[in-house]
This record gives sequence, C-alpha cells and structure tokens, in this order.
Amino acid sequence: MNTETDPRFQRSQQAILTAARELLLEKGPVAVTHVQVAERAGVGRATVYRHWPRTDQLLAEAMATVRMPLLDNPTVPTRQWLTRELTALARQLDLDDVRAVAVTLAGTAPWDEQMNARRAQFAKILADRLADALDAAQTRGELRLSLPSRDAAALAIGPIYYRSTIEHASADAALIEAVITVVGTWVD
Repeated sequence: MNTETDPRFQRSQQAILTAARELLLEKGPVAVTHVQVAERAGVGRATVYRHWPRTDQLLAEAMATVRMPLLDNPTVPTRQWLTRELTALARQLDLDDVRAVAVTLAGTAPWDEQMNARRAQFAKILADRLADALDAAQTRGELRLSLPSRDAAALAIGPIYYRSTIEHASADAALIEAVITVVGTWVD
C-alpha cells in the first residue's frame, strides 16, 4: 500500500497539521516545533519528522491552512465593493491567527525561500485581484487612477497591513475611507 494513501498516514498527517495550526494561533510561530506538535497531536516525534523533516516546512504548511481573505469577485459599484473588501481585510487582520501568519510570512521571508515563495504567492494574488478590479473600474469610468493599478493596490492594502501588524490596532472606517480616496478620483 502506498504510504500516502494509507489511512493511518493521512490521519497522523492531519492530526499534526491541526496541532501545528493550533500552536501557531495560540503561541505564534516559535511554538511550532516537532516536540510541541507531537505532544499536541498525540503522536511520536518521529512521526512528525517523517511527515515534515524540517520545522520550517511544518510551519509553512500550517500557515497555508489558515484562510486569508482574498479580494475576489468585484462588484459594481467598485467603490462600495472596495470599502466592503478592505473592511473585511481589516477585520481578518484583527484576528490573531491571520495576524500571526502575516507577520510570520513577512518576517521569515528574507531568510527562507519556502516562506518567501508563500509570501510572494499571497502578495501576488492580492495585488493582481485588486489591480484588476481597479483597472476594470477605470475602464467603466467609475475611477480615474492617480497611479498604476499595482501601485494603487499596494497603497490600498499597505496602511491596513501596517495598522494591524506593526501597531496591533484596528483599521477603522476613517482610515479605510482615506485609503479609498487616495487611490484615485471616484466618479459618481
């Protein structure tokens, strides 16, 4: 029987991932060690090593299980959609688990290729989706961008990310409205 299709293999893998995610959310990335994950999952340390030989691999996999908001399915009028989406992003970043993943990705990426790849993938998804929505709004005549759409996307997300991860505070409605106003000129 193929190890990866063995139900015991799959159960232990799932238990390990669940334990790693719980530790990440409760105590941060430093708690995601083979020893602590094995103890939490109720498996032997060797089992954890068999699935993930390196701690950073385990951490990256655990982080991938935390759902992150994605600026998807834009609606018209775009300004209202953007307000809702940025507010949802801000509320997600208020959650400790999402904030922990965001900080871990940014902080570990410069030294870890796997983390950097996850960071780049997440950033690309957010930037592409938001830039596409802004370009479409500009094409429809709803918006005149004051800078390229990719830069506008960074400008829209950046202050919310900063407020959450650096200041550990919530991005309120006033900040979100200011961000939306700065992105470009909205045509009513």
